[in-house]
Amino acid sequence: MQLTSFTDYGLRALIYLATLPEGELTSITKVTEVYGVSRNHMVKIINKLGQLGYVDTVRGKNGGIRLGMPAERIVIGDVVRAIEPLQIVNCSEDFCHITPACRLKEVLFSARQAFLAELDQHTLSSLIDDNPPLRVLLEQPVA
Repeated sequence: MQLTSFTDYGLRALIYLATLPEGELTSITKVTEVYGVSRNHMVKIINKLGQLGYVDTVRGKNGGIRLGMPAERIVIGDVVRAIEPLQIVNCSEDFCHITPACRLKEVLFSARQAFLAELDQHTLSSLIDDNPPLRVLLEQPVA
């Protein structure tokens, strides 16, 4: 299973925000520099994460972005469910004539459930705690 770049960079943005001191603000520009991704793409991602409560956006001259809740409360499976389409294949009868007899859709459904169950075992905090090499890498913008 491959996540969309939207979800991929959404998770990366959350990882970056989780490494900041609690309450510290940063900018979308800083996040885009760290990962070398389009600012326009990241604006859309941060907007969605903000709507979901994962990111807090502060407007104004001294504004910025930060985590919207503690990293230990952000379950990776929940984030993926909220922003990833998760439809592996199109099993509508209009698209595939074998759908009524096809067993593949059940196998793929089970695989997706197992994938999400694994992601549910991890919080944002578990990805960053006791990970000094991650913090070093995040301080180095992509060239």
